[in-house]
Amino acid sequence: MKFEYQGLSDAEAQESRSRDGSNALTQRQTETFWDKLVNNFKDPIIIILVVALGITVLLAVLGFAPWYEGMGIAIAVAMATLVATWSEYSNENEFQRLMEEASKVQVKVFRNGKLVEIGIDEVVKGDYVLLQPGDNIPADGVLVAGFLEVNESALTGESESIKKKPAEDEENFNEEKNGLARAALIDDGEGVMHVTAVGDHTTYGASVKEIAQAETRLSPLQAKLAGLGNAISKFGYYGASFIALSFMFNHIFLESSGWAEYFSQDAGVIAYHVVTAVVLAIIIIVVAVPEGLPMMIAVVLSLNMRKLLRANVLVRKLLGIETSGSLTVLFTDKTGTLTEGRLQVADVLSGDGQHFERLDGVPQGLQQNIVFALRNNTTASVDTSNPDDPQIVGANPTEKALLQFLGRNLAEHDEVKVVANIPFNSAYKFSAVQVEGSQSATLIKGAGEVVLAGCTHYLDANGERKPIDPQVLDTEIKGMAGRAMRIIGLALSDQPLGTETTLPQGMTLVTLFGLRDQMRPESRPAVQRSHAAGIQVVMITGDSRDTAEAIAKEVSIVESDDQVVITSKELGEMSDDEVKATLPKLRVVARALPTDKSRLVRVAKEMNWVVGMTGDGVNDAPAVKNADVGFAMGSGTDLTKESGHIVILDNNFLSITNAVLYGRTLLKSIRKFLIFQLSVNVSAILVAFLAPFFGTDLPLTMTQLLWINIVMDTLAAFAFAGEAALNRYMREKPIPKDTPLITGDMWSAILVDGAFIAIFSLFFLTSDWVQSLFPCPSGEEGAWCTGAGDSNLVHLTAFFGYFVFVSNFNKFNARTEGINLFEHLTDNKNFLQVVALIFVLQISFTYLGGNILRTVALSLDQWIYIIGFAALIIPVDLTRKLIRNSFFGNPVVE
Repeated sequence: MKFEYQGLSDAEAQESRSRDGSNALTQRQTETFWDKLVNNFKDPIIIILVVALGITVLLAVLGFAPWYEGMGIAIAVAMATLVATWSEYSNENEFQRLMEEASKVQVKVFRNGKLVEIGIDEVVKGDYVLLQPGDNIPADGVLVAGFLEVNESALTGESESIKKKPAEDEENFNEEKNGLARAALIDDGEGVMHVTAVGDHTTYGASVKEIAQAETRLSPLQAKLAGLGNAISKFGYYGASFIALSFMFNHIFLESSGWAEYFSQDAGVIAYHVVTAVVLAIIIIVVAVPEGLPMMIAVVLSLNMRKLLRANVLVRKLLGIETSGSLTVLFTDKTGTLTEGRLQVADVLSGDGQHFERLDGVPQGLQQNIVFALRNNTTASVDTSNPDDPQIVGANPTEKALLQFLGRNLAEHDEVKVVANIPFNSAYKFSAVQVEGSQSATLIKGAGEVVLAGCTHYLDANGERKPIDPQVLDTEIKGMAGRAMRIIGLALSDQPLGTETTLPQGMTLVTLFGLRDQMRPESRPAVQRSHAAGIQVVMITGDSRDTAEAIAKEVSIVESDDQVVITSKELGEMSDDEVKATLPKLRVVARALPTDKSRLVRVAKEMNWVVGMTGDGVNDAPAVKNADVGFAMGSGTDLTKESGHIVILDNNFLSITNAVLYGRTLLKSIRKFLIFQLSVNVSAILVAFLAPFFGTDLPLTMTQLLWINIVMDTLAAFAFAGEAALNRYMREKPIPKDTPLITGDMWSAILVDGAFIAIFSLFFLTSDWVQSLFPCPSGEEGAWCTGAGDSNLVHLTAFFGYFVFVSNFNKFNARTEGINLFEHLTDNKNFLQVVALIFVLQISFTYLGGNILRTVALSLDQWIYIIGFAALIIPVDLTRKLIRNSFFGNPVVE
């Protein structure tokens, strides 16, 4: 079909662009690296660290602390923020680059009397655009010439193509019959569109604006971290104040006789005590803050993001992984997510009630008639250059499924010519073609009930006509409909086609096809996996109620009679309160509209649920954006992908459950790290506070505490970052948003292990027997001991090693909730490497630390003693776990 239009001149196009704008959509403002970095500094833990760093630097400037004491905190802050920022920034840039490459669309427009190709952003209001099969409509407009079949699923969610015809009056055209909208796809036909709206003024542009206004809220992890940050702040302030006051109390009332005697001393001594109390308080605050937590989270997120990418899950927002682990409800599409996303012939029903799954299983006489009737009653073009794989062009999904069913038979040719035809129309629901030649007949194809109503006979296995028994077919058809199949009838007649769009009388039924979008074989197990994980799955589909319910039962979304299946109309008639009351039992929304998704997300969030939403079309983007975690399908529109937190590259529901599993693994890893880290912090604080009352003024120096922070925070972050994603996590219920990050069992581990380390540390420092194991070398008292009555440096060095080693052994306790400390140990190579590295570094730094770390050399026997004492933490925690299991049950689900 050849079209000729003058189109706009260059000057007219420029004027239109100045008056009505270009076709470029307003770009959503993306965060720069600096913006992301600043936002990461708003993390509550990071804020505490920055305050502690500032105080430490101030003390160093005033001369109360060496300059390098703040270095560890600075390193922790820098690494935590930079790792998270760079991960998000680099992945976001890569995503944007891919989006830009995908959006470099060329559009065919008439300009200056010629047909030219221009970029989609250059289209202006008033342009005449040539549209052909496979083109995406670049703007809103009206069809003025030709005929088109348009797939508007990206806008409406409906997969059926809509026929468009030229408007008789451009000023008063019918939107449904003549209107064209940006982002829709041309399935078939050829035509010219007159552009009436561009850029932000299009339907697509309106969706972009809604996305920009979408609400956001803290993820469950962010909320939990905020609570933990507040708790640590209070603990640090109160604890530091208490320790500072206790320090002063010791000097005023225990070492002196009271206020009068104490304040009779030299003012410099008093000032020294006050400054020392403040420094001690700050040390406690610094030790109390788990510096490695933010970096550990960043590292875990980054590692899991790479693992998920290999599993066809692209994480655009790092916290999207964590949020997916907390999902309580998942609203999911059907097509392409639970199903394979393409119609197929699933069943063939002959007129005598027999079923066949494949064409080669159909008796030869009947098979020949099926092939002839389908091959010659189609408007599609077939490329037979490769007879083994004929390519179908310009067919709607139903037509394509029927033609693909023929396989290699589609490449063959019949010596016939078309005499008359009636194209398919949704009003009369059939198409018919009259052919003459090697076989002369009228071929009819259409909705099963329409075709069957006009049939009096059927073709048997030998291709002979027999009287039809409607009751036999009616029973079989109901069974097919119950399996969510769409019934298409195929018939023939020896009567010629008339001029009216009515079926011939007394037709002969060839066969009935059962078409369906086949379920992915992994969908049912994946849905059941979600249910086991406590996630309510709600299917939102454009199918009819009966079809939707049949599919939902097949895939295990609907499992009992009390679960609710409603239509969009019924949902619209319900108030928000009624929706909230229904939502816990809701499983299917049929005949759904785009607005239903957004409403369900909003209502579920008001119930404080953690909400997931899948989507692929433009109409889905607002709901995907507003959900706590939006899953955009890889085959979806660019806008939806930009709106989502996670892109499911293979459109597979199973991939969504994998994202949930990794999200739960992340939270498990964070909690393991916190058990380990806070056990170290509790014990370090208790030792720093109590040791002076037992005769050791400074069991761990500020520099040693700094080193402990580095090896126990920074390196430990890497140790717990690679924990395996265990399937048993998907048999646990979602953790409510308001649940504290630290559970009761975690507190028991922190307090028991921390208290044991502290008590044994005091025993280590005060026991004469222990001290006898680490004596000053003979003849070296002046160099190795600090003076009469004080601990020798060998003993203090041994204590320093013991404290690092006992914490290192405690990693094994923290990484599993069960008794088996070796469970999946080899799956996390980072863990064993970090544990080994800390042992090597501690021994090495003992010999190299000198005055900076207050260490001296130790003998092999002394290292064996230290390791033996440190390993006692393992049977202590195992005893705690056995007692817990006896009274409260084992939390590990096997």
